[in-house]
Amino acid sequence: MLEWIANLLRKKPHTDEEMEERAFLEGPHSRLSELWFLIRVMWGFLYGFRKLHFVGPLVTVFGSARTEEGSPYYQDARKVGGELAKMGFGVMTGGGPGIMEAANRGAREAGGTSIGCNIILPFEQDPNPYLDVMINFNYFFVRKVMLLKYSYAFVVMPGGAGTMDELFEVITLIQTKKIFNFPVILIGKDYFCELMDFLELMVKEGTISPSDLDLFFVTDSVEEAMEHIKVNIIDKYGVIPKKVPQASSILLEK
Repeated sequence: MLEWIANLLRKKPHTDEEMEERAFLEGPHSRLSELWFLIRVMWGFLYGFRKLHFVGPLVTVFGSARTEEGSPYYQDARKVGGELAKMGFGVMTGGGPGIMEAANRGAREAGGTSIGCNIILPFEQDPNPYLDVMINFNYFFVRKVMLLKYSYAFVVMPGGAGTMDELFEVITLIQTKKIFNFPVILIGKDYFCELMDFLELMVKEGTISPSDLDLFFVTDSVEEAMEHIKVNIIDKYGVIPKKVPQASSILLEK
């Protein structure tokens, strides 16, 4: 039932309805059209909440949808997914190809839970085939909340504008105390070196605090990344796999 309602309210890709979100952001519209937009956004949140309520502790992996399977970054992401699964975490990504596929693939191969929060786009973002749970979203801002809400750590692999957006969203929420100081791990020192240089410049110019640089852990080693998560989440907070709540047919969760 939940899936049926979601499909009913979900806009179809590759139609004029792709312009709905853009039109909404252009300014005021009729009360009725904005109410309908609000209902669809609200349903997107509710749908995501109910689907992810039952999956247990997660770690989210961010990264490029364009990374090829032969890339060392793909292999690192695949290893990250597998190691997280062995630690008892479910692995959540944006559900697409590239780095996201690699992390989901690694989790599934290791017997863990593999989750994708997919965004409906006219290009680039088809769901990868390694997902145990897939949720399709129309709106980036709804999807972003889901990628953050259920995760105890965030692993950031090389990526483009979307990955940077997700990274700085996490950092801003930690910096402003909206979420706990969960580990944020960047894997790929060479890739992120100029970003870290820019952050050092921001410290020098006084636009961020020196302590903000401590919100990142940058490494080339998957083993170091996993140890950082273990020390800062499992050992520090005692986060362990727990009994997952059962879905309720009364609440339309089945």
